[in-house]
Amino acid sequence: MGQLDYALIGNCQSSALIDKQGCIVWACLPRFDSEAVFASLLGDEKAGIWSILPENGDYETKQRYLQNTNVVRTEFHLKNGDRFDLIDFMPRFQERDEYYRSPQIIRIIRPVKGNPRIKVRFQPRFNYGNVTPDVASTSEGIVYRNDSTRIYLKTDVPSTYILENQTFELSGDRYFVLSHGEPFGHALRFGCEEFFERTTAYWRTWVKHCSIPFEYQDAVIRSALALKLHIFEDTGAIIAATTTSIPESPDGGRTWDYRYCWLRDAYFVINVLNRLGHFEEMERFIQYLHNIAVTEPGAELQPVYGIGGERELHERELPWLKGFKGIGPVRVGNAAYAHAQYDVYGEMVLAVTPLFFDTRLDRIDHQRAFENVRRLVDQATAAFDKPDSGIWEFRSEQKHYVFSKLMCWAAVDRGIKIATKLGVQNEYGRWAEIRDRMRDHIENQGWNEELGFYTQAIKGVNPDASNLLMSAVNFHSGKDEKFRRTVERYEKLLMNDGYLFRYKNKDDFGVPKHAFTICTFWLIDALASMGRNQEAKDVFARVLSRSNHVGLLSEDVDPIGGELWGNFPQAYSHVGVINSAFLLSKSWDEAF
Repeated sequence: MGQLDYALIGNCQSSALIDKQGCIVWACLPRFDSEAVFASLLGDEKAGIWSILPENGDYETKQRYLQNTNVVRTEFHLKNGDRFDLIDFMPRFQERDEYYRSPQIIRIIRPVKGNPRIKVRFQPRFNYGNVTPDVASTSEGIVYRNDSTRIYLKTDVPSTYILENQTFELSGDRYFVLSHGEPFGHALRFGCEEFFERTTAYWRTWVKHCSIPFEYQDAVIRSALALKLHIFEDTGAIIAATTTSIPESPDGGRTWDYRYCWLRDAYFVINVLNRLGHFEEMERFIQYLHNIAVTEPGAELQPVYGIGGERELHERELPWLKGFKGIGPVRVGNAAYAHAQYDVYGEMVLAVTPLFFDTRLDRIDHQRAFENVRRLVDQATAAFDKPDSGIWEFRSEQKHYVFSKLMCWAAVDRGIKIATKLGVQNEYGRWAEIRDRMRDHIENQGWNEELGFYTQAIKGVNPDASNLLMSAVNFHSGKDEKFRRTVERYEKLLMNDGYLFRYKNKDDFGVPKHAFTICTFWLIDALASMGRNQEAKDVFARVLSRSNHVGLLSEDVDPIGGELWGNFPQAYSHVGVINSAFLLSKSWDEAF
């Protein structure tokens, strides 16, 4: 098990992390990218925490999700034989013609055996733990305020017990609702129980509408549910991770804010959700992309935007937070918004391609959608001969990265297929020559015959795991000699105890210490495409074994100790779980 032993709750508006003791250690309200009101994950308890614990520290806990939901149950087993359960969720359910997803956290305590004594510590902080709010007890509950920000706590536990951290006997069910901006407008007990039932039913219904493989069902369902919680439904944006600044390794420095929408990551998420049979997420994301494109139609695409479409994500450090496990710095914002990362054109054309071929997507204006494709293909063509920061967002220098060239090729290739489908002859004829030129350049300049693999940069010498996606985007088949040799060399050069590094050459912060989780899944998929299925299954089992106690994965893994590192949970990693599971599972027909 990794040290990132947290469970995720959310409702496609905001989210929170709960540790194995049932403490909420991270929550940003009212949006994913808002200031954290509980930030002890990155500091200490003074930065904000919400704990519900037995009076006596002599107890054990068991934590799991209720089956096929994003509702968490933490069982407290006291040494004296008493037991109580803590139920945590953020409400989400159908409400007339839309979804109820207010920025609320609901917690229910249910005594199971005996009358345990417990203590509730409700300690929100504003500005990532830097501001202590004013507190007042009102008829609407306890209100925590600073300037125009309001956090309300409605509970049937006496406010004195909360405000003075007093212990009390748990003689029956108790209810808590944290709400941001306005008080909870329902009868407490009835409202919490109703929201619990409706939220549980919503998630189980959503899972029932997932297409899943015969094997690896639990891992796929948990990954699908986790990915759904990365979607900001208001705009259709998809965040890379719930957190900021969880370090990629103990040596620090690599601490980034992932609570924004990387177009690249978003493509991979919607692609896998389409595979699962969920299409609304793609339609919303395409609308998000369109809104970005029409605002500045002539501008290059940024690699990352705010979840509301914000273009400037100024990066700054928060010196009052020591960082996860004391490893800093803690950053908010992300300077990558100013980078040139030209692979995004390929991912965006790949993202919209199903609109033209899937007849279930009948609400799409094909003419307007093709205008977006034309613009993206033209931008990919113009970018192909330029250096950029690459998929790994190198900050010190720009180079001609092979993966960026590959995805520009993919943009043109899919553009041709779309134009052919629509009968736009003048476009696919013009683009075919460009595509062939791109391919020749990648094969001639990106391939190092002496080393026997595709290199990180044009005419380079370093391996790079992103080139394993050549098969996934149909640049090479799994049987192609160059692809086979690349995979075999990468196994020797980038593997460490069964996990694949993205690269091993020095970057802005030195040589990477830990494996990048999604890269191992790319290797698994490459092995499967080559017919090395049993080897792929063995690697897949090893990676799945690194999931934490509730089945979640982070960005990085220590190949030696197995600990999880990096922002958590990482959308990319759960995309990898689902894609690999579909590739490796026997079909339903083969199973019986």
